[in-house]
Amino acid sequence: MRITGISTHVVGTPWRNLTYVQVHTDEGITGVGETRMLGRTDALLGYLREAETNHLAGSDPFAVEDLVRRMKYGDYGRAGEIVMSGIACVEMACWDIKGKALGVPVWQLLGGKVTDRVKAYANGWYTVERTPEAFHKAASTVVERGYRALKLDPFGTGHFELDHAETLHSLSLVEAVRDAIGPETELLVEMHGRFSPATAVRIAAELERFHPSWLEEPVPPENLKALAKVAEKTRLPIATGERIHDRIEFRELFESQAADIIQPDVGHIGGIGETRKLAATAETHYVLIAPHNVGGSVLTAASLQVAGCTPNFKILEHFNDFADAEIKKVVKGAPQVVDGYFQLSHEPGLGVELDTDAAAEFPQQQAHFDLWAEGWEKRDPKGGRQ
Repeated sequence: MRITGISTHVVGTPWRNLTYVQVHTDEGITGVGETRMLGRTDALLGYLREAETNHLAGSDPFAVEDLVRRMKYGDYGRAGEIVMSGIACVEMACWDIKGKALGVPVWQLLGGKVTDRVKAYANGWYTVERTPEAFHKAASTVVERGYRALKLDPFGTGHFELDHAETLHSLSLVEAVRDAIGPETELLVEMHGRFSPATAVRIAAELERFHPSWLEEPVPPENLKALAKVAEKTRLPIATGERIHDRIEFRELFESQAADIIQPDVGHIGGIGETRKLAATAETHYVLIAPHNVGGSVLTAASLQVAGCTPNFKILEHFNDFADAEIKKVVKGAPQVVDGYFQLSHEPGLGVELDTDAAAEFPQQQAHFDLWAEGWEKRDPKGGRQ
């Protein structure tokens, strides 16, 4: 079997574009992969056009390791977010082809399942007014849909510091959410790399009474010593890693012991196999994995393949029940959350198919998402710039 070419499809919304890549073969089997880029979709498409000529056409889709190695190192320049995301789309599509050809799900090819279901947490649900009342109502809706975990960033546009009034307001939002979801539902708090270590430590102490399961990206991701400073001074678990695009770069993070949960994005770190390797390394450091997952249903399906065979897998993020829920129709067999969990698919490959006709209903947009703009949580780029 040989790869004959690829086709790309961009599903657009005002705040995110989802890029789907179909890998075609001479035996008529097509695989699909997906990533979500922020502000770099056209650059990704350009890279994929070159990679099709330089690396993909004529390659064996079963030789996933060799293909990833050639795409990563065969152009000599150091692979960054765009290249690793392109590799991820192609790589997961090749796993999809391999599973379909052999008649087994991808998790079976990665060592077999360790679980039948994967806990989900909801994100994208708080596109409401930034008041305790609105957050309370929105959080109640999440629980009513069966979720047993959710995440929020309550901190507005804070940067390095957060003044006293804004701190009190942010804490009031967390308090309202905890009241709405009760003591048993997991509460995950996101900081989006906003704060200095001192501010993060101060806020972490205030958050402890709400019993969050983790504190995510408390400081910008570039300085691991700053992250270690926070980890040393809080009892809350630290989660990070969505903006690291090469598993080799996690080495220093593990050595620092500054993170309790890592959050690689399967669509940015080179795909399913790279994520599984990273998870195995994390296990040797007694670290859990909870992939960043802000894409659509193909990326969710790929992340679930990793979850199914990974002993130290904690939980999977899910946006598409609340943010742009209509885009789920572009993927047949899209994973669904039932009673707070995804059930592991036993369908061959990734267990999903891209509906290109449905995808065409959502053309690429000039998507823009600025976390520093007032009202960013509403995910309305036009409104956020006003």
